[in-house]
Amino acid sequence: MIIREFKRPDLKRVLEIELSSFNDPYPANVLVDIYNLGAGFLVAQEDNIVVGYIIFWIRFEDEGHIISIAVDQKYHRRKIGSQLVGTALEIFKKYNVKNIHLEVRKGNRKARKFYRKLGFIEKTPLIDYYEDGEDAVIMEKLMEDFDDLTAA
Repeated sequence: MIIREFKRPDLKRVLEIELSSFNDPYPANVLVDIYNLGAGFLVAQEDNIVVGYIIFWIRFEDEGHIISIAVDQKYHRRKIGSQLVGTALEIFKKYNVKNIHLEVRKGNRKARKFYRKLGFIEKTPLIDYYEDGEDAVIMEKLMEDFDDLTAA
């Protein structure tokens, strides 16, 4: 498996993964807009097939934000998500980002456990964050905790 930068021909496959992974997926035009705005956009590829992706950006000089990450369900439990996050964290570190934030559905226990395993801690809840009214939880990772990821 390799992790590489997103290319426009990857969009169809990324959208398939997005649609099968989320109740409120980003539409193709939003994914393209995020990419065009300069967000980091990486894909995991195995046997010439995109099997996962991560989108992230530097919001402020020292703050990173993971916008979206998903792995095709057929490829779960292979540490692909961990490798995608790890690669994004390496990029954040290169740009001296001090902390990383993300939002996750409060009811998504599997995702919350995944992020905690990678050293993220739960912070403030966001009430009615999603269109369906579900709350989100902000999770944060300080870059001084970066070494925690390699142990996961």
